[in-house]
Amino acid sequence: MSRASPDNVLFVVLDTVRKDRLGPYGYEPDTTPGLDAFAAESDVTVFEEAVAPAPWTLPVHASLFTGMYPSHHGADQENPYLEGATTLAESLSREGYATACYSSNAWITPYTHLTDGFDDQDNFFQVMPGDLLSGPLAKAWKTMNDNETLRTVADKLVSLGNVAHEYFASGEGSDSKTPAVIDRTQSFVDDAEASGDDWFAFVNLMDAHLPYHPPDEYAEEFAPGVDSTEVCQNSKEFNAGARDIDVDEWEAIEGLYDAEIAHIDAQLTRLFDWLRETDRWDDTAVVVCADHGELHGEHGLYGHEFCLYDQLVNVPLLVKHPEIDGDRREDTVELLDLYHTVLDTLDVTAGVPVAPDEDSVPLDRTRSLLADDYRAFADATEPDPGQAAAVDGEHGFVEYSRPVVELKQLEEKASAAGVALPEDSRFYSRMRAARGTAGKYVRITRIDDEAFRLDEDPDETENLADGDDPVIEETESRLAAFEEAVGGAWTEPDDADVSDDSLDQMDDEARERLQDLGYVE
Repeated sequence: MSRASPDNVLFVVLDTVRKDRLGPYGYEPDTTPGLDAFAAESDVTVFEEAVAPAPWTLPVHASLFTGMYPSHHGADQENPYLEGATTLAESLSREGYATACYSSNAWITPYTHLTDGFDDQDNFFQVMPGDLLSGPLAKAWKTMNDNETLRTVADKLVSLGNVAHEYFASGEGSDSKTPAVIDRTQSFVDDAEASGDDWFAFVNLMDAHLPYHPPDEYAEEFAPGVDSTEVCQNSKEFNAGARDIDVDEWEAIEGLYDAEIAHIDAQLTRLFDWLRETDRWDDTAVVVCADHGELHGEHGLYGHEFCLYDQLVNVPLLVKHPEIDGDRREDTVELLDLYHTVLDTLDVTAGVPVAPDEDSVPLDRTRSLLADDYRAFADATEPDPGQAAAVDGEHGFVEYSRPVVELKQLEEKASAAGVALPEDSRFYSRMRAARGTAGKYVRITRIDDEAFRLDEDPDETENLADGDDPVIEETESRLAAFEEAVGGAWTEPDDADVSDDSLDQMDDEARERLQDLGYVE
């Protein structure tokens, strides 16, 4: 970091926003005039080849907050909490920075520990009672997921989340929380600076996540005549084969999606304009990215589950920082690198755990976008699995473990429609991928691997996993090295057969709470 580095950082995640639906990446409908103007600023860099470490929220955010790959931090649907890791916010707070996290994503809560270390946090997700994500029920969830024989019971709890999803998909609970997130961020910045503190603000904007119920003014512009309650808003119905979606309905769904993105853009522009008007813009580094994207029928899938296609893991990334050449870059970047970039910007080394049994990743400038030797991983003193597997820095890595929540919902939709889901399918598979700018290789446990020449086949239509393409062979070798570095390749997904007799292993308080909710007798 040089003395020119900004004193503050604003980190924005556009939840579930595809790269190819944004103006800075060539999208023609005028959904993002604010981001278009932001991208055109002289100190803003647009990254074409950013790779997410997973295709969904929890593990991606855990990686952003720890600098670890998912197999290291362990936060996924089988273990939905971040444990044993000192977070970015904890390291920044310890150095005197004011820190805040505002979101309406149900995974970004004290329950999952993703908000650990933030001085102020608020989650605007209000579908379920406040005590649902805390106290005895949270203890019950943890007990069940920690035990191999209790996962069927854990899956019963997931059904409550399904009810919440159905509620939102009906349109009954569709008011956007994004304006409140922006307002709260402004208040935090005012309070921090009134106290003389430099600050780090993290916001997650959820509008582009299913279900799509955009504000009327944006729906009228981008999805005229579309009734959001009449189109398919439950991806599991389509993926299970319980519902077909024709071309006209996909067009309607995509119009609603565009409208949600336009609303996000307007609100984000409101925050950017406020920072300019209050003379804070020049002293604020800004990161804007998506945690993952979304599929709208491509590859026969809807949503962001059961695959690692580029619509999900090649995400938008725009960074405003005076030490990064403002331009368009086509080299591989991993979202994991943003942890180090924030530390470098604020001159914090980290690496000191807040508790004796925790890991804390120290600043590694080979992963900082500010460094001259960015992604020159041969210079890393203690290489992580990605650095060890791709010494030249040209590949990113993605991990996707057993998707408990999505799988349970999928099974319920399939069962209701009389559809049998084959166990040897992508739905029951774990996946890992290596991705470079020219090629990608995806290891899949229950079906054939997938591999694509992204430079020649960006839509990933021709699977080259069984061929002898040299780019694919090199990419597979990088994946194999990564797998070795994280403890070995996945073989088969876990067997989830359990019996309710195992409830005896839970404490009385947890079992009584489950009985109150109707999940056990």
